[in-house]
Amino acid sequence: MRGLRWVDDIVKTGSWTCQRCLRGRQNPVAHLAAYTTNPGKLFSWTFSAQRDSQPRRRSYKSSLLKDFTLARSELSSFPFNGSSVKHSTREKVPVSKGKKRGVILAILTIGSIWAFSDDAKHRYVAVKRALRVFYALVRCLVDYQYTLKSKGQTGDDWQAVLKACHKRCAERTLEVLEQNGSIFIKLGQHLSSMNYLLPEEWTTTFVPLQDHCPVSSYDSLAAMILNDTGSPLDEHFDHFTKTPIGAASLAQVHLATMKGNGQNVAVKMQHPALEEWVPLDLFLTRTTFSIVKYFFPEYDLEWLSNEMESSLPLELDFALEGRNALRTKEYFSKMHDSPLVVPDVMWSSRRILVMENVPGHRTDDLGYLDSNGIDRDEVSAALARIFNEMIFGDTPLHCDPHGGNIAIRKNDRSEPNFDIILYDHGLYRDIPKQLRRDYAKLWLAVIDADENGMRKYAFDVAGINSDQFPLFASAITGRDYLTATNSVVSTRSDKEKQVISGAMGEGMLQELVQLLGKLPRIILLILKTNDLTRSLDENLHTRQGPVRNFMILARYCSKTVLQEQVEIIGRTGSILWPSNIFRLLRAWASFMRVEVKLSLYEYYIYLRRFASLPPVPSI
Repeated sequence: MRGLRWVDDIVKTGSWTCQRCLRGRQNPVAHLAAYTTNPGKLFSWTFSAQRDSQPRRRSYKSSLLKDFTLARSELSSFPFNGSSVKHSTREKVPVSKGKKRGVILAILTIGSIWAFSDDAKHRYVAVKRALRVFYALVRCLVDYQYTLKSKGQTGDDWQAVLKACHKRCAERTLEVLEQNGSIFIKLGQHLSSMNYLLPEEWTTTFVPLQDHCPVSSYDSLAAMILNDTGSPLDEHFDHFTKTPIGAASLAQVHLATMKGNGQNVAVKMQHPALEEWVPLDLFLTRTTFSIVKYFFPEYDLEWLSNEMESSLPLELDFALEGRNALRTKEYFSKMHDSPLVVPDVMWSSRRILVMENVPGHRTDDLGYLDSNGIDRDEVSAALARIFNEMIFGDTPLHCDPHGGNIAIRKNDRSEPNFDIILYDHGLYRDIPKQLRRDYAKLWLAVIDADENGMRKYAFDVAGINSDQFPLFASAITGRDYLTATNSVVSTRSDKEKQVISGAMGEGMLQELVQLLGKLPRIILLILKTNDLTRSLDENLHTRQGPVRNFMILARYCSKTVLQEQVEIIGRTGSILWPSNIFRLLRAWASFMRVEVKLSLYEYYIYLRRFASLPPVPSI
């Protein structure tokens, strides 16, 4: 009660002067009581201060209006009479220096915890990755817009100006792909082989991505094994090399020794960071292509990001890859003349694949081939047989046969004296039977230079109309339209490459991009496989060029068509019926016509090579 009477005196007088102000020389400070309450506790008092240059007694009301502050809006519990307080103006109580320091310290503490937490690091790196992509994208868009606007002002130098723009933008993009890594490396590898779609400046700039891939640390891999299997690394392997023998965009391979049996194996391990960044990177890829389409509607590359979104989850499932490898190994083991070797699978999980260790050299290591007496033409022919068997045979198609996924080694056999080793079985597709057959008829028409047949089966295979056909013929053969409809088996000359490159700069590229956006995905993957195998063949620098490979393709196509005709005849009844016998003989004659022609031509090529004569330019 004594304390309350003291407070009541303060309120009645309106103000009071503290001893500190009386002792000092500064102007007195008028102090007023401020009422605050804590829920569930007794009320408490705080004081606010305001300097008064001319201190004077103020009325009770003016003191309240100017200096008196309440920390709550409800004043019904105010402990003394003063109804006018309910209508007073509310002001914040000034925060003391101590409280300010406490708030700042709390903010710094929370900020430090946020900065060093895993979530914060993830957000920081995510922002960096996104900014890299969009900064390069904006620079490229501005560069292209400025360059295209200057087309009429540059005269004869327009092509040089455009090529320089292509090169600048490709180098900016390459830098971003290398810095971000992850699936951006995969995207760059694919783009480097799309010489039918992208200018040469883009494809050649991206070539280094085939071999320069990120490497994950040993500690991160050991943690991933423990997390995925529940057992530490040393419980699976007696020996595990910390340095990988190879690294790709999605995984890297380490040599190891199996625990127990001591077998040497190759352990393919997914980059641990992929799981963290794949969703963001797919979003950035999709957004980038959408933005490009918005500013340049004629360059619709969204089909490429859509294909990545559908195929990447399959490639990241190493358990599925193990099953694909075993299926392919079993299929080709029945073909005793095939030099294909698929490493055996010991065990696999979602991010780990343990395989038989089968080392080899790249197919474009020409020094290794020549020093070991391995014929480049025979290597090219073997590759053609393997992938044509996948396209037209009863086995899924390996859709990623780039140089890093294929190796070659010398063996002790006389014919052939090499093995072709196939790695990375993540991206496979089963081709429907009817699509295989229509695709075979299309290629037979291409090889025979039958333009009407080409148009018919291009529609059956991919829904291509007459206006789209010239572009589709160039895309599927990798040749200009006139060559594709005349002599596709001839070697591509430098002049033809310049013609294609010039056409890309004159508008064909826009039309081709739009066309590819309308094709079925399986056709896109077949085209991708064609591009990669064609690139493998060109890097071998064979003596005969593509002639022999087209002969092998024609043989597979004619066999596929014959099988279809026999199946159709069988549906109508017994093949012993006179009408069916006649139809069967006609189908057989058509097949043998192609077979005999190809066999004679292959023998002719062999004789010319034996006599050291120059290669035959075309069939």
